[in-house]
Amino acid sequence: MTLRRKIFIVFTLIWMAFIFSFSSRSGNVSSRDSNHVGIIIGEVFIPGFEQWNDTKQDDFADAIDHPIRKTAHAMEYAVLGLLTAGIFADERKSWKWRMVLPWLIAAGYAATDEFHQLFVPGRSGQISDVLLDSAGALAGVWIMTGLEKIRKKR
Repeated sequence: MTLRRKIFIVFTLIWMAFIFSFSSRSGNVSSRDSNHVGIIIGEVFIPGFEQWNDTKQDDFADAIDHPIRKTAHAMEYAVLGLLTAGIFADERKSWKWRMVLPWLIAAGYAATDEFHQLFVPGRSGQISDVLLDSAGALAGVWIMTGLEKIRKKR
């Protein structure tokens, strides 16, 4: 096993632990995190946001809560897809080995993560989140596959 592959395995496992830790947070904590991100987005992108009163700022954060959560899902699984694809990147292997297997691992992890959330207070497991996570993982696998093609052309 190459050093590169070992490094991707370690980072994949660390990222899975990161995802698990966020999924283990209660619904209240997760909502506060999303609200905080919404406030930061308002401060960065909305001119004069700091002058809004707290209620208006919270209303803005609530209004973008759903897109923030779904974007976070897709992004964290895009990273997982990229990392798992890095484990299996080998030009001597078939595309199934390089693309399908990493995607199945990431999508399978998404399903187990949503199942895990059924046991976390204030959280729920959603099939729609598994689908979104799986799409994010596929994007990550595609990105890694593209990066590998560029790297091999050099």
